[in-house]
Amino acid sequence: MTDSKPQVSQEKHDAEAVIQRNPHGDFDAVQKSRPDWDHDRHWTYTKTADPDWQYGSGANDKSGLDKDHVEIDPNEPGREPRLNYKLLISGIIPRPIGFLSTRSKDGSSTNLAPFSYTQMFNHDPPVFGVGFAGGFDNAKDSLRNLQDSGECVINLISEHYIEAANACAIDLPYGVSEWSATGLTPAPSKIVQASRVKEAVFSIEGKLMKTEEFESRVNPGKKTGVLALIEGVRFWVREDAINEDRSLIDPDVLKPIARLGGITYARITDGFELPRPVAKEEIKQGKLDEKNLKPKVEGQ
Repeated sequence: MTDSKPQVSQEKHDAEAVIQRNPHGDFDAVQKSRPDWDHDRHWTYTKTADPDWQYGSGANDKSGLDKDHVEIDPNEPGREPRLNYKLLISGIIPRPIGFLSTRSKDGSSTNLAPFSYTQMFNHDPPVFGVGFAGGFDNAKDSLRNLQDSGECVINLISEHYIEAANACAIDLPYGVSEWSATGLTPAPSKIVQASRVKEAVFSIEGKLMKTEEFESRVNPGKKTGVLALIEGVRFWVREDAINEDRSLIDPDVLKPIARLGGITYARITDGFELPRPVAKEEIKQGKLDEKNLKPKVEGQ
């Protein structure tokens, strides 16, 4: 339930109109013109692009070396911050999506929302970062609940419930729950009060460690975002996705969805393996010549 949400600014409700993430005038028409979802696609390992790659040979595709680059100053006069936003979310890809379940301290407000500013930063202790648009003075419901309770659950989004997860980003009227509006299933957590998403293959109960608020370079004084650092205190993995020693999640069961630019998402169905090289072993096997290990200077 979300019956105690305070009034938020009109700017928040108009965010999509301002940012213009959707490039289509009629998305339903575009959707109908596309091929159907392929339910038969499963996780597959492929070779790397160049299995015979050798040290010193550079990129496996050099076709872009004759192209010049365009320099962009993110703070140049007249450049709108939304252009930086659209540029960054189209270039820093793919990104995991943190599907946050939160609950106010008194239990009167719950929220479920996806965040593509999400990443893992440490494993001991497990530390995750989630970025929220806007400052504390215009905090989204998830951030408000996280501040209030100091707790949340980070759920990872999979193919089998992507539509419901995306629907949780809608600006619902106050008092309407994302849980009931989307039909997703709350499951009890062990440490925190917020519910897990039962449909999620992987969920992380989290405790808030600290927050950092950011101020605009273009409009000094305006708060533009908040980073929340969250410690993972309990993991939940669907039983058919975890290996025997509980250290690996099967990507063919997880079927993760990644966020790209604009309104574009990606299925993760192909993968390849590349062992991390050890210098002394590479030299021993004749793959790496230590005589050629010298600093490379641009233009040489």
